[in-house]
Amino acid sequence: MKSFERVWSQGKFSRQAHRDLPEGTYEHEVGRDGFSGPASHLYHPKPPTSWTSITGPLRPRAFNLNASSTAESPFHVSVLLQSPQVELAYWLLDNSMPELAKNADGDCLLFVHAGTPDLYCDYGHLRLETGDYVVIPRGVTWRLETATSCSLLLFSTINERIQVPDRGLLGRHALWDPDTLSVPQLDAEFRSQSDQSWSVTIKKNRQLSYITYPHNPLDAVGWKGDHVPVCLNVRDLLPINSHRYHLPPSVHATFQCDSALISTFVPRPFETDETALKIPFFHSNNDFDEVIFYHDGDFFSRDNIDPGYLTLHPSGIVHGPHPKALKSMFEQVNSHTNEVAVMFDVSESLKVTEDVDFLDSIEIKSYADSWRA
Repeated sequence: MKSFERVWSQGKFSRQAHRDLPEGTYEHEVGRDGFSGPASHLYHPKPPTSWTSITGPLRPRAFNLNASSTAESPFHVSVLLQSPQVELAYWLLDNSMPELAKNADGDCLLFVHAGTPDLYCDYGHLRLETGDYVVIPRGVTWRLETATSCSLLLFSTINERIQVPDRGLLGRHALWDPDTLSVPQLDAEFRSQSDQSWSVTIKKNRQLSYITYPHNPLDAVGWKGDHVPVCLNVRDLLPINSHRYHLPPSVHATFQCDSALISTFVPRPFETDETALKIPFFHSNNDFDEVIFYHDGDFFSRDNIDPGYLTLHPSGIVHGPHPKALKSMFEQVNSHTNEVAVMFDVSESLKVTEDVDFLDSIEIKSYADSWRA
């Protein structure tokens, strides 16, 4: 369905979004379909997040995932956020997985926050490192082996595929080149696996089943095709930037499925045009819940948010830069950002876990109040 195909305006406004704001105003983008649908820009004399209180279930939330408990399997991890189509969890793994895993519900996306685990799967062996994304297609059998503690963000789909976003006019080599992807290898480590009896835990319809083999089922001697796990490290991402205009976060899209867009923020130059915004603009992304996982660096638009934290900004409440960041709206001390973060824009409303003990151990209860000007 098309929009009204006409733009109306009233009062003071900027002819170009995200720059040249009317003096003494804060821009607030109200839009649909992520950052690609109908949109309007409102100009306020006060920050749109300068509330005095929030009551009720709808509120911005933050979680310190570093306080999560360990689990020996991705299927035993407490799911923090979920919709009918996706699940998001944080996995602390202290030892090698004692069993193999297979997700028959959908694809898995692992993001290695810390550690250097080894992935063994139907297709071979991959040595992982901090900052790696790994897409594991539906139905692939796999396990992680590690000698030290690891922490991973775990994003799973239900009946949806994780794919590469359409890059449009940028072409297929922008942001990251497909040649930077790694795939499992039938190397010496893979061939030297123990041929002992292995059990496979299979998740289907969010229920677990178990199959035991008298040998190691990860024993392929060859393969071909494009239904295969792939690995991409954040160091290989080349961010799109404009020196005159603050681009929407969707320009950093790295992966997508039908219900979500996964974007990555990596270090990039700040905008240099003196009238261009140099912090994220306030926005109401009315068809998506926004989740950001903070991996590394100094998160210039957030205050008191550290690596290993995760924030949820549900649709229905405006969000943007923390009050402390507003002083740098048009002038930054540094020439570049210094942050790595993973963002999930999810089209179905996300439900927070009902595990009260788990929430009490990780939730930062004062987060909603931190937005008060």
